[in-house]
Amino acid sequence: MSGVPPRRMVPAYLVTGGRTRPSRTAFDRLTVLHSASPEPPDELDPEHRSLWALLRDGALTLVEAAAHLRLPVSATNFLAADLVDAGRLQARAPVPRAQQIDRALVERLLVGLRTLR
Repeated sequence: MSGVPPRRMVPAYLVTGGRTRPSRTAFDRLTVLHSASPEPPDELDPEHRSLWALLRDGALTLVEAAAHLRLPVSATNFLAADLVDAGRLQARAPVPRAQQIDRALVERLLVGLRTLR
């Protein structure tokens, strides 16, 4: 069974510390998280420290971080909210979907550019 990842020692629901809601409004699954401090957090438990270490060198969405940590997105949301509150992570809203461009406007722009030649 070499292809089977090892089982988590701590059940995912314990990551929340018995809370039913994160300290802040829940993040969107595509919220971008990145480290806000260069120093590792000493006072945090192992799950918080793992999330911070994962984001130390770059940014990931909440759902990507959850996959790397092998935790449910809802549990990772608690960890991220705690770290944002502690000033160890920063969260950025997901990039909005691009809106449909008005084709008539683009055609007028192309005509105008062609007349400049």
